[in-house]
Parts: sequence; C-alpha cells; structure tokens
Amino acid sequence: MAKTDKQLAVILLNLGTPDAPTAPAIRRYLAEFLSDPNVVNLPRFIWLPILYLFILTFRPRKLVHKYQLVWGTHDGPIRNITRALAKKTQHFLSRHHQDSNITVRSAMTYGEPSVDRVIGEMESDGVSDFLFLPLYPQYATATTAATHSQISLTLSSRTIPNFRFVSNYHQHPAYIHALTKAIERYAQYLANGTRLIFSFHGIPQAQADGGDPYADQCRRTADLVAHNLGLEDGDWTLTFQSRFGPTKWLRPYTSEVLANLPGEGVSEVLMICPGFATDCLETIEEIKLLNRGIFMQAGGTAFRYVKALNATDDHVAMVADIINDHLLMVER
Repeated sequence: MAKTDKQLAVILLNLGTPDAPTAPAIRRYLAEFLSDPNVVNLPRFIWLPILYLFILTFRPRKLVHKYQLVWGTHDGPIRNITRALAKKTQHFLSRHHQDSNITVRSAMTYGEPSVDRVIGEMESDGVSDFLFLPLYPQYATATTAATHSQISLTLSSRTIPNFRFVSNYHQHPAYIHALTKAIERYAQYLANGTRLIFSFHGIPQAQADGGDPYADQCRRTADLVAHNLGLEDGDWTLTFQSRFGPTKWLRPYTSEVLANLPGEGVSEVLMICPGFATDCLETIEEIKLLNRGIFMQAGGTAFRYVKALNATDDHVAMVADIINDHLLMVER
C-alpha cells in the first residue's frame, strides 16, 4: 500500500435506496432518481409530466411488496452492504498498512447518506483529500456520470485541494479475480454443461449508439472472466436486464434468453450479475425470484445464482487494490 501523509477520505458510492419499503419513501427516492437528466435524458417538458402524473402516482405502490421481499433489516440491502464494505475496507487498510492515513466511508448518489452529507462530515474531521470510488465497474452515463454530477454539485460550494474519481474498473485484475473466484465455487456445475449467464443492467440502445462505452465494457468483463474460467464461447451468454419503458434497450434481454434456453436444450443455468457490487432489488427480486420463475416455467431444471461480491473478503481486497493504484498514480 502506498503511503499517504495527508488525511485521505475514500468514499464508496452506490446508487441509493428508499429510506424504507413504503410507498411514500419509494416515491421520494424515485422522484430524486428519475428527475436526474443523466438517468432519463428526454426533454424535461416531455419527461417531467410523465414522471409526476403517471410514474410517481402509480409505481411506488406497485414496488412496496418487492422492496419488502428484499429489505431485511431497517436500512435495506444496498445501504447495509455498502456500509459494511466501507467498514471492512477501513479495517483491512488499518490492519495491513498501519502507516496509511485513510478513512473509508459510504455514500449514496440518491437518498441517504447523501454525498453532500458525507463530504461535509469528512471536512469537519479535517479531511481535504478525497478519492471517490463509485461501485459501478462499467462506466455508464446513468450511473457513473450521474454520480460525478452529484459530487461536482456538492464540491462547487467547497474548496478541496485534491479530488480524484474512479470512472470504472471493468477490467481491473482484482475485480476479474474476485468474480472468477465467486464463480469457481460452482465449477462442478459448469463442468457438467450448466450455462453461465452474465446478466448486466441494461441501458437504452440510444445511449449506446450515442457513444456510451457501457456495453463494450460489459462484454470485456465477461470475456475476461470466461477466459479465466477456461470457458468456450458456447459455455456462456451475456444478457441485459431491468429494461424500463417502451424504448429499445441493449439486447439480448435476460428474461427472453432464459425463456428460450430450455427449448434450445439448456436445462441448467448459473446466473451472475457482475455490474452489481451489492445485491439489491434487481438481483434478489428480479433475478433470483422473477427470472428464476421464467426459466423454470419454460422447462429448466436447475437455476443457481452467484451472489454479488457484497462485503466479502475478495471484494474488500479489490477495493483496497484500487485505492492503492490511485495513490501510486498520485505519487508518480
């Protein structure tokens, strides 16, 4: 670990989550999230009436049951796991590198703890150097750029000498290694013909056509992990999930692939969602419950899910490795 004499705050950023699995809390969260032009880049005079008259009127109530299914303790999976990852990374750095002067915290792009709140608390503790690490391995405008915009807005009223931002880590060796190890626990199934499915969150096709590198970075991640596992092209499939609205999104869609695989002779699948650093609504409810049902109803016989890296030791080591990389870049 590179040594830093100044006090450095590393902020691990995740997308966010409602304050509670209730309709009012979900509505507040969706209003903040879906009002961001980085997330939905339609003209405001078209999008905002749709958002406030239709989506925020009906969708929160429909989502209550789904959030209740995955919520667990009072803060929900995203906030709990991201906080645990920050604490374990702090402990890892303190234990292995006692000369490092680094504080690790978690923050949410939307909801609490907000970027503004966490930066303010760190400033009060005398921190003037920040490294922001969004937990989005693949760069996307709707996630990475949105987080950068929130940070920039917060910093516009502050004076911070050093401010660094990790834009992606889709092919970082420690990330690929952690994913590979997670999948290797299921090696016995892959050896017997189980199809490995890499399911990434989708984005509108128009954003990809406009130059967003997200799709290419997803494919690069999947290629590297499959290579590490020694898989042939026919042993794995890349798909995109969580399509929202009527427009075309990146294909192939996860749900359609799972519905068709049994008819193609694939009766067992192993699912992993490499773009999600922590398990959440999209992995627990959408993949483990909804998409499992789609596959099994189509004739599948076995559906297995590889958990997100969450706050595992391998994820902690990966985060520490990325932190070290950026400290070394500064020293050069």
